[in-house]
Amino acid sequence: MKTYSVRTYRSDEQLPREQQLAWRIAEVATDPVAVSPEVTEMIINRVIDNVAVATASLSRPPVVAARGQAEAHPYSPGATVFGSQLRSSPEWAAFANGVAVRELDFHDTFLAAEYSHPGDNIPPILAVAQHTGKDGAALVRGIATGYEIQIDLVKAISLHAHKIDHVAHLGPSAAAGIGTLLGLPAETIYQAIGQALHTTTATRQSRKGEISTWKAYAPAFAGKMAIEAVDRAMRGQTSPSPIWEGEDGVIAWLLDGPSGRYEVALPEAGEAKRAILDSYTKEHSAEYQAQAWIDLARKLGAQHPELKDPANVEKIVLATSHHTHFVIGSGSGDPQKYDPTASRETLDHSVPYIFAVALQDGTWHHVDSYAPERAGRPDTVALWHKITTVEDPEWTRRYHSNDPAEKAFGGRVEITLTNGTTITDEIAVADAHPLGARPFARENYVAKFRSLADGVLPADEIERFLALAQRLPELSAAELGGLTVWTPGLPTPPRGLF
Repeated sequence: MKTYSVRTYRSDEQLPREQQLAWRIAEVATDPVAVSPEVTEMIINRVIDNVAVATASLSRPPVVAARGQAEAHPYSPGATVFGSQLRSSPEWAAFANGVAVRELDFHDTFLAAEYSHPGDNIPPILAVAQHTGKDGAALVRGIATGYEIQIDLVKAISLHAHKIDHVAHLGPSAAAGIGTLLGLPAETIYQAIGQALHTTTATRQSRKGEISTWKAYAPAFAGKMAIEAVDRAMRGQTSPSPIWEGEDGVIAWLLDGPSGRYEVALPEAGEAKRAILDSYTKEHSAEYQAQAWIDLARKLGAQHPELKDPANVEKIVLATSHHTHFVIGSGSGDPQKYDPTASRETLDHSVPYIFAVALQDGTWHHVDSYAPERAGRPDTVALWHKITTVEDPEWTRRYHSNDPAEKAFGGRVEITLTNGTTITDEIAVADAHPLGARPFARENYVAKFRSLADGVLPADEIERFLALAQRLPELSAAELGGLTVWTPGLPTPPRGLF
């Protein structure tokens, strides 16, 4: 990896294009380096993972609405839409599929200076591959680039510190991945990256307070914008430049300001794109920082059944990282995180709620654990309201550590019982994490797909997709068109403008 220092330049400093971050990324995207076997295998895993969580959300209102928008834009050749038999214009197909993938907040994650779900790169790159007649090998190359660029940006540049939503890293990464897929020149990719970033910067209010259905739409919109940016760039249209480093650019006005400086490491020429191997998926349908807490709660509930009864518990304190405390914990100051009538999206971002339910139920389900009747159960509400979080500097340090053996997303729990005794325990990473108790492997991804598709897809459709997806690198362009799922009887989309 080669590290580049990125800062704001005055207009009269004339930063050469070749020294701009967008150009450096475009150079990575055009590098013809081979995709390693282990990266290829992980890409297959994540394609299966994406379609698994999308399948489970096919009947959910945000996904039904997005599918309706895509179906209102039929196109030939176009791209496939999960749950539909129509092919749509690629940007709309990517949008609908992106909403389906993100709706349950159940796919892969990478956390560092910023947060991300790098699997959000897959829907736009897949849609363009299907539309343009690319084969499975080309798709693998494009996805490898998308993951690499997003994760490299996430390691270096914090967006949330300035209340900018993390999808601002997704627009550029998806544009770069599409550029690799299509074999575009660096000049075209450079222009597309600039447009994609410029059009996908937004505030984090979409993940604050009463969280709305837009949470699932935000990354899908970024993928859609990336496709449109590539289209315009291919037509010779240009973009704001330098997009990150300009005097009125992203760093100067949205991030650390004119004096800000970031150290961004990118692969050197000929260096394999391996960043996907640093990411990790979810065993549970909840915000990633809650994954380890679910596993710890399940363990404690089994070992100490008395903890399930709020009458036995005086208080539960989760000592954890800055992010967990302030984003999904009591440090957020959001009363909605303790509201039994809150939306699923809000409960998904409430670690006090999640810990209470996992402690009582000993399991976690993507539907049942969020059901209104589950959230409103009196004993759960009583227990839930006894749970708070605090930031622990050591867990914050471990959260930001660059050492994989140290990096942690959990924390330490101290439970004070009404009889005066205390129970303490801790967990660093989720069981499914690569360094966890049960790291996810191919069979786990396949099992996750089968579990989420059960009762949604016909049995033969489940087997068809799994057989096809596991042959991804060797798929022909025609076969790649089958990398989707369909089932009869889905809800009819509501009417809108289209």
